[in-house]
Amino acid sequence: MAKPLNRAFLDALAGKRTGHVPVWYMRQAGRSQPEYRKLKEKYSLFEITRNPELCAYVTSLPVEQYGVDAAILYNDIMTPLQAIGVEVEIKGGFGPVIDPPVRSVEDIHKLGEIDPEEDVPFVLETIRILTGEMLNVPLIGFAGAPFTLASYMIEGGPSKNYLKTKTLMYSEPETWSLLMEKLSRMTVAYVKAQIRAGVHAVQIFDSWVGSLNREDYRRYIKPHMLAIFSALKEENVPLILFGVSSGHLLPEWNDLPVDCIGLDWRTPIREARKLGIRKALQGNLDPAVLLAPWETIEEKAKQVLDAGMEQEGYIFNLGHGVFPEVKPETLKRLTAFVHEYSRNR
Repeated sequence: MAKPLNRAFLDALAGKRTGHVPVWYMRQAGRSQPEYRKLKEKYSLFEITRNPELCAYVTSLPVEQYGVDAAILYNDIMTPLQAIGVEVEIKGGFGPVIDPPVRSVEDIHKLGEIDPEEDVPFVLETIRILTGEMLNVPLIGFAGAPFTLASYMIEGGPSKNYLKTKTLMYSEPETWSLLMEKLSRMTVAYVKAQIRAGVHAVQIFDSWVGSLNREDYRRYIKPHMLAIFSALKEENVPLILFGVSSGHLLPEWNDLPVDCIGLDWRTPIREARKLGIRKALQGNLDPAVLLAPWETIEEKAKQVLDAGMEQEGYIFNLGHGVFPEVKPETLKRLTAFVHEYSRNR
């Protein structure tokens, strides 16, 4: 029998008043957890994600240990790329490596289409396990957005300036559009499969799109994001969009049919509201603060909470993912603090 669901996170996404501010952390599953590090001595990331029971265990750990109000599926944005024929290897301490990279129209034509039930059944089975009887909080599914995925595919790995990516975008706009359309179809199919398997909400990570200015975003990216979110809206689950260094794009994101915008730590919550953002907001404590003394963490968390709680529809999170150096007890203490402080507002 399934456990009663803690709905605080879902209610906040809907803009409803909640008894406390819900909290979860990007990259809360893995990295800083000793149980996860022990598993990584034996299994790679992709080996864990292909083992539904093991993956469900990793996903559920922070819910049990920290008391967070939502779980996010343990996985990687590279997973669906493998299904369409992209050769991906995750190198520890570096990130995804794609060899050969995708840089021509011929390379794009070689890419296949994803069939989630056939290509990533392990992802869907993990979701079914988690939403069956394992969790008492909502499960967040996720995917990478086309620009962020394309940046890895074209650069061959992480990049600081995205020169090869932007060169293709500017010099071969038709080729760029073809790649964006291919990745958009993949994202929609992959996310819809996650929703039908049982996730309660979805976050789309456009982690590196902040490297574009507003005009280029509007021309080269926004039409594809509109198509993705419009298609996903049909599934009636809350949609969250998150990116890094993307404060200048918030007016563009505000036009998209998403329910919530995740802020990184560079954009103050009040500043986002002044821009006219009336969607739910999520964020945005600087993850580096978690390595400071508790007094500093509490002070910074209060500042974020005070701004966030000025309107309904607010979820506490970090402005990016948990660092491996963060102690699990810090996250547990912070979660309890957010709950207690927000109950007394």
